[in-house]
Amino acid sequence: MKQMDLRVAHWTRVGIVAAALMIAPAAAAQTTPQGAASAQTQTASVPETQPARAVTLRQAVQMAHESNPSVVSATGAITTAQAAERSARGAYLPSLSVNAGTSLAGTSTIGTPAAGTALGGTSDAYSAGLSASWDVYTGGRRGAERDAAQAETRASQADLTAQRASVSLDVERAFYEVLRTEDLAAVAQSRIQRAEEGVTAAQQRLQLGSATRSDLLRAQLELNTARGDLLQARTERDAAQLALGRLVGADDAVTAARGDESRVDAVSDAEASALLASIQSEAPAVIAARAATESASAGVDAARSQYLPSVSVSTGYNWQNSDPVFDQSRTNWSVGIGVSYPIFNGYQREESVVRARAQQTTSQAQLADAVRGVRTDAARALGQLRLAQERIALAEQALTTAQEDLRVQRERYRLGSTTILELLTSQEALVQAETDVVTSRYDYQVARAELQALAGRSL
Repeated sequence: MKQMDLRVAHWTRVGIVAAALMIAPAAAAQTTPQGAASAQTQTASVPETQPARAVTLRQAVQMAHESNPSVVSATGAITTAQAAERSARGAYLPSLSVNAGTSLAGTSTIGTPAAGTALGGTSDAYSAGLSASWDVYTGGRRGAERDAAQAETRASQADLTAQRASVSLDVERAFYEVLRTEDLAAVAQSRIQRAEEGVTAAQQRLQLGSATRSDLLRAQLELNTARGDLLQARTERDAAQLALGRLVGADDAVTAARGDESRVDAVSDAEASALLASIQSEAPAVIAARAATESASAGVDAARSQYLPSVSVSTGYNWQNSDPVFDQSRTNWSVGIGVSYPIFNGYQREESVVRARAQQTTSQAQLADAVRGVRTDAARALGQLRLAQERIALAEQALTTAQEDLRVQRERYRLGSTTILELLTSQEALVQAETDVVTSRYDYQVARAELQALAGRSL
């Protein structure tokens, strides 16, 4: 009897635990919409970071030009090239030098000096001189070196233009990336607002009995997804601001001040042809390659000048005295002319000419490749510009369609003539349409910036 009572008590406790486990999910499933909304409200707020310092595109480019190491290095290369050019021009001028010196000498006698012989003493000597020389003819070497130096200066200037254009392109890309991520964060924020409206609509229909709990759960899932997308968008925005700050030389994040980024200028076929022709002849890369070719040609002339004689004149005037006065001093002067011609120098002249001609051939090939490369890049950038322009129009049309579709689906869902799945599909289509509009607009700006970087100037 006692064992039977123990078994009854045991199975009674098992039944209570089982009933509790069955009741718990049911109670959770019957949570009121107000309770669900309250739980969602507790996590609805998405923290926002502190706003960064804003700069305009012009300010960002100027700051980057002042701090970028490549631009600073290219500027220094111009200074060096100009110094070399000044030195090449100075070879046409005579060289002038002065000299001066003094010395003290002493003599002494060891042993008994002979009668009438001086016991010893000291003597002073002072001298000064002036000399000059001038290369009358160098076989064309000076002219070739001057032409090469001028070409190097032009190449350095073109390289600076190219470096500035490259830095400007990097800054514009980072600048528009900041704006793009900010706009995508705004799209995510709008998605949250629509998702919250969807949760409210699902709760209302659930209270009226015209919707299932699955409708509310799907609406809440869409809300959570939207919040996650907003956090991701803000993270990408913060990273883009830090990248922009680094490019402009700032120690912290920098945001982009908005301008007329929505402006789209159509490019006609005639304008495109003129632009391509201009870039092929005036692009910094082409100018630098052309200057390098001119410098190599001048190098050939300089190497060939070794086969010609060189003529120089020189003159000098010297003064000597035992006292630092001009009275009773000795002077001499000289004037001379010299001709030098290396008959044989171990094939060094031939080697110089071969090297110079090889460099000339290489530079010519590099110039042709630079022209082809610029033409290809310009055509590609122009194609991307036109593609982005067409995509903007298509994306804006899709956005209008998606907005109208969502409006219709909301009304249908309110009337109970559609499901939550169709409403969520329309919301997702609107998010994609808004994202496409943002992406296409900044793709257009980046393509335009690439064209400007190739041209080395604003379009």
